Amino acid sequence: MTSSRATPQTDHKTAGTIILTAEAEEGLWSEAELSEPSMFINKLTVAQECAGQNLGGRLLEWAGDRAYRASTKWLRLDAWTTNARLQRYYLDQGFEHVRTVLEGGAVNGGPRVSGWLAQRPARLAEHGFTDEAPSPEPLPV
Repeated sequence: MTSSRATPQTDHKTAGTIILTAEAEEGLWSEAELSEPSMFINKLTVAQECAGQNLGGRLLEWAGDRAYRASTKWLRLDAWTTNARLQRYYLDQGFEHVRTVLEGGAVNGGPRVSGWLAQRPARLAEHGFTDEAPSPEPLPV
């Protein structure tokens, strides 16, 4: 699992965070989809005071860049099935809706709430961050 944190220059508080992993949540993606090299966004948050500065978009670009450098084809995510505004955000960031999964349970044992699946091709990107994480190893094909 890889994560990135964006920290503003002035007060060193975390402005945003993203978690990127090669592990898909069980029950969401088909076997055919899982056979394609992919990385998955598990979390993306941006501090309220940093909203409107495209920090989330830059973190998504960072994730797509890392996924590409790990020789994956797709950057994938699942979002809340009831949050149309969040879904629109990801569509505006270049993701395509794959399908919505409503059956099954969440990882924490509760009802499934995040089954809106989307993906976009992994790609090199100019995200503007200094990436201090080790270079990603290519995922097994």
